[in-house]
Amino acid sequence: MPIAANDKLHAQMRQWRQHLHQFPETAFEETQTAQFIADKLAGFGLEVNQGLGKTGVVATLSAGNGNKKIALRADMDALFIQERNAFAYKSRHDGKMHACGHDGHSAMLLGAAAYLAEHRNFNGTVYFIFQPAEEGRAGARQMIDDGLFEKFPADCVFGLHNFPDIPSGHFAIKSGAMMASFDCFEIIITGQATHAAMPHLGNDAIVASAQLITALQTIVSRTLNPADPAVVSITQIHAGNTWNALPESVLLRGTFRCFSSDAQKTIADKIVRLVNATCEAFELSAEIKFNPENPGYPVTFNSDAETDLALQAAMAVAGKDCVDRRPTPSMGSEDFAFMLQEKPGCYAWIGNGSSENSCLLHNPHYDFNDEILPVGAAYWVKLVETVLGNSQ
Repeated sequence: MPIAANDKLHAQMRQWRQHLHQFPETAFEETQTAQFIADKLAGFGLEVNQGLGKTGVVATLSAGNGNKKIALRADMDALFIQERNAFAYKSRHDGKMHACGHDGHSAMLLGAAAYLAEHRNFNGTVYFIFQPAEEGRAGARQMIDDGLFEKFPADCVFGLHNFPDIPSGHFAIKSGAMMASFDCFEIIITGQATHAAMPHLGNDAIVASAQLITALQTIVSRTLNPADPAVVSITQIHAGNTWNALPESVLLRGTFRCFSSDAQKTIADKIVRLVNATCEAFELSAEIKFNPENPGYPVTFNSDAETDLALQAAMAVAGKDCVDRRPTPSMGSEDFAFMLQEKPGCYAWIGNGSSENSCLLHNPHYDFNDEILPVGAAYWVKLVETVLGNSQ
């Protein structure tokens, strides 16, 4: 029976997904999630490894006598968001929820593992990677640093993420940049505190910060090539604690996103120059930190040959008319980019349906669409068969 029409497996995936949704765990704390996944994989007959990237799980399945090896990756972590849904399987962990669909990603890959273990209609080796800490903590890089691709030497690696407002069960796949790089920054501007009625006796860090915030917006509009999409955003401003005093310092935090390493470097260099020039003009000092708490992410860049294979699999599952081959890249970021720096591969989107009912990602009302579980699992299975070939 084709996996997409396998009602029993669909019901199992729904059960797994809703269980994971009830017990969300955040970065590097996915111990119960990892054990749940590892137990299922072992029950399917796969060889299971735990502990890469602290809580990561990697399972191995081989069939036939082929030497090719493919890696499939799903993320496991949740977000620090208080869920506002009322359904029976809502989060039981206060202040945490699966608001990005990683519960669904894990369930789809589990479903594919179960099907492939039963049918073994491929010739080679499949590595199933269940990765922790995608949300800002670079769990992919941690798994790589712990020897992921030395212990599991895949020839290529593939990722899949749900995407609201793409029609349910459709796909969007393209070669080249799919998701933007991600960097954050922290700027502390320090001057001389003084009475608000006597600003001439101090050095006003707030006025300088206002000038700097405006100047930073010229990086994209006046420094980068207009054909290179990028964004620089100030997201936090902290200064002062009273009405009648100019504070000694101002703390600014922000982020920038782009689609090339050259633009990434240009933006960072320009931030430093603008901060230093502004502070020199106002006779202030500054401290600049890039990615002070979490690592930055590179551009998620799909290789041509592997993208063609992913397109073949998606069109075989959903039909040619249900695969967008020219999606607009997202300014969102994804730490799967680290895996794509190590191995050729492709990161694809599967439609979660309209955001009107399920809401957008990282929203307290978001929920993964269980109807796409068999479509995602079928994509994984077809991709394995496409890359590794048929064992019969």
